[in-house]
Amino acid sequence: MLRYGDIVDKIIIFVTLMDRIIEINEVSTLYVGRAMELLDRVVPKGRTIVITDANIDRLYPNLVRRFEHIIVGQGEACKSLSTVERVYRELMALGADRSTFILGIGGGIVTDIAGFVAATYMRGVEFGFISTTLLGQVDASIGGKNGVNVADYKNMVGTFRQPRFVISDVEMLRTLPKRELRAGMAEVVKSAVIADAELFANMERCGADIYNSVEALQQAMLGAVAVKSRIVAEDEREGGVRRLLNLGHTLGHAIEKCTHDVNHGEAVALGLSLIAHAAVRRGVLTEEDALRIDGLLEQLGFSLAMPVNITDVLREVKYDKKKKDNVLRVVLPVKIGECRVTELSFAEFEKLFV
Repeated sequence: MLRYGDIVDKIIIFVTLMDRIIEINEVSTLYVGRAMELLDRVVPKGRTIVITDANIDRLYPNLVRRFEHIIVGQGEACKSLSTVERVYRELMALGADRSTFILGIGGGIVTDIAGFVAATYMRGVEFGFISTTLLGQVDASIGGKNGVNVADYKNMVGTFRQPRFVISDVEMLRTLPKRELRAGMAEVVKSAVIADAELFANMERCGADIYNSVEALQQAMLGAVAVKSRIVAEDEREGGVRRLLNLGHTLGHAIEKCTHDVNHGEAVALGLSLIAHAAVRRGVLTEEDALRIDGLLEQLGFSLAMPVNITDVLREVKYDKKKKDNVLRVVLPVKIGECRVTELSFAEFEKLFV
């Protein structure tokens, strides 16, 4: 069982006076600290072009405008191949070549676009991220998966390529609306259910107060990153253990496809609750643990009332991009801190809900 705090050969976690650093496969490094103080230390010499959105440009002009920059739109609709093509054209107009470094500054949408562009422009250039949302810091910017949507299907086209670095500055979370901050917390709960019962229990003790403490947020973020980093180090391209990170996402992505009234974190929270109770019905998880998962999500401010009909959600699950030969690889919790991947036909999966 993966646990927060484990030290293995592929991941090095240590503390300096300035920041915390996690190295993944000696390729990608996570720095936790103040972005402005870290940037000059980690950006390589030479030309850097920033990809960001208008909101980040407005909030952090001193960070963005010290480099040439390209502004992309906001919201899932802009995470598309048409946006990627526009960025390619702007890079070409700027004369960017294979020595150019791409720096994505923003949340998960920006880092997905920047990472995908960097992985494919001129067959690949180096890149790094400054992650400005909790969702990005604990999930989207970590692990080297970069993708864009096609016809409302999330991340249908993408790449596996690790950023040179990720900077996570918890102080930047102060500018987030409460709903966006909460969205990232769903991914922290997911990580705790997958592999860190102690992190889960700590979050139960904090409850909603976690949002009011920079220290508590940072500890939650580091806990989630430790889980994801170890899994990615063992399985970078999702051939085995990395599938655990999809806990709650098969249903969560389907919910997002059915309605625009919930954001990604809210959909993942619903997916976590649904799959926990499905695991109870399958006889692999106790009802007590399923209720603890529900209770923590509700403490953190999530509504677990389904915004759409479950039959509509199951219809969308049929298009899950991770299925193979019409078999779904479903992540089921077996206890808080441990999950397993189970192969189910769609008919078997459907029976868990209807």
